[in-house]
Amino acid sequence: MKLVECVPNISEGKNRKIIDAVAAEAETVEGVRLLDVDPGAATNRTVITFVGPHEAAAEAAFRIIRKAAELIDMRQQKGEHPRNGATDVCPFVPLAGATMDDCVDLARRLGARVGGELGIPVYFYEHAATRPEWKNLAAIRQGEYEALKDKLGTAEWKPDAGPNAWTDAVARTGATQIGARQFLIAYNINLNTRLVSVARRIGMLIREQGGAVVKDERGNKVRGADGQLKKHEKGLFEHCKATGWFIEEYGIAQVTMNLTDYRVTPPHAVFDTVCRLADEAGCRVTGSEIVGLVPLEAMLASGRHYLARQGASAGVPESDLIDAARRSLGLDQVSRFDPNERIIEYRVAAKRPLVSRTVTGFVDELSRDSAAPGGGSVAALCGALSAGLSAMVANLTVGKKGYEGAQDEMKRVAAAGQWVKDSLVRAVDDDTFAFMKVMAALGLPKTTKEQTATRIATLLDAKKEATLVPLSVLAAIPGALDLALAVAERGNANSLSDAGVAVLTARTAAMGAYYNVLINLPGIEDAAFVDEIRSRAEGLVRDVTARCDDLDSRIVGRLRGALDKKPS
Repeated sequence: MKLVECVPNISEGKNRKIIDAVAAEAETVEGVRLLDVDPGAATNRTVITFVGPHEAAAEAAFRIIRKAAELIDMRQQKGEHPRNGATDVCPFVPLAGATMDDCVDLARRLGARVGGELGIPVYFYEHAATRPEWKNLAAIRQGEYEALKDKLGTAEWKPDAGPNAWTDAVARTGATQIGARQFLIAYNINLNTRLVSVARRIGMLIREQGGAVVKDERGNKVRGADGQLKKHEKGLFEHCKATGWFIEEYGIAQVTMNLTDYRVTPPHAVFDTVCRLADEAGCRVTGSEIVGLVPLEAMLASGRHYLARQGASAGVPESDLIDAARRSLGLDQVSRFDPNERIIEYRVAAKRPLVSRTVTGFVDELSRDSAAPGGGSVAALCGALSAGLSAMVANLTVGKKGYEGAQDEMKRVAAAGQWVKDSLVRAVDDDTFAFMKVMAALGLPKTTKEQTATRIATLLDAKKEATLVPLSVLAAIPGALDLALAVAERGNANSLSDAGVAVLTARTAAMGAYYNVLINLPGIEDAAFVDEIRSRAEGLVRDVTARCDDLDSRIVGRLRGALDKKPS
């Protein structure tokens, strides 16, 4: 599934009835989830955030733009934020399975529909821009809504879609900017000062466009030969828009920014630099805050960064990485940072009823008279336990005397172990989900020929998925054995038995997954699929069995050898 985020900004931040009516349109589309509605009275603007599958997101965006056009009259609208229309901007952001090209395609098709069906002028911006000068949203909004009357009707300002004319209808709706962009992180860093000038100077130093006055080593402003103050033409970070302001509610100055490509300029890099610049200015950073939602990847990168600075292993559970990021960035200094509410992937994640249980709860559910969870879920769990044990042994090796030569490898093993573990944990529920799809397909009606054909096709797809899930578990086991081999041979010798159990649980996972592949294949009426899957599964099992036999023999030999050397 291609999942995208969409962030329409509407030019209304005061009338809650209008705001709620517009935002509610998102959830009238199946599969779309409304994540956040953030109105601003002073700016008279509301930021709406929703996520959904590729096509569903485009439909939801269209309905929001249509409703905003019905309820918002730009002839009466005033606000501090730059704006061009009732729905001012509508960017698409690629998430799981989606690419920037997907979002550009969505933006342009939506724009054509908005221009054609609603009669609203549409300009494409950022990655969806059709003209280089329109990549920058500020360039399109030059003069804002008030300038549209003179701009429309000219060749220079002909919209990408919709009418190139100032009419009564356009006067009411204004123009809408539709785009495709990377995930934008709205990020503020707190200073222990009330001086806005300090925050603004730091903002100008870090932002991409620069603009801060140059100072010499003594802190004096530098002037050029013409007597004018010299300014930095370029800031320290790309994809960073920043300034400073005073927050009355907190009683402090903040460096406020938008990070428009967190993969190039991540929050932790800016935070560390602002800490240094604040210290040079005689003040200090007292924490930071993320406004709205943040991608999981950005939080994990920050966690790894700070653990690496400490010389610690970053091959720890995802929750530990997030906690390291949260504490290091001071995200709880202003308000509580709840990962389940603030990390976008956690907000949209499907519920996983099995892995969210306690160990006792899972085993109890397993023991009941229902067919799922069953052996497939247990096989996936065994694989996760194997990878978890290998990560544990690697982490117990990091920093230990006598293992200096293995430090880098063990850090890599620990990180890889976490990735394998997490993917197999997901398969615990995925196996049960797949089984339930088979049961649902069996329950489809078959009264008419059309119903029968639909039932047969749906059942075939469900059976294939129920086979591919355990096959994916089986395919992950060679990687898990690579980890077990590394920690058995070069990891902490005191944990050799744990490495041995990692081998045993990997073998159980592989054989259990193989059994579940075999039991599903006879019911699949697709000979080519059956032959291919059987061949792949049998090849994997042969490899895993041989490797497990070898590893088991070597580990048992070392454990017995250590016992035989012990004085009687």
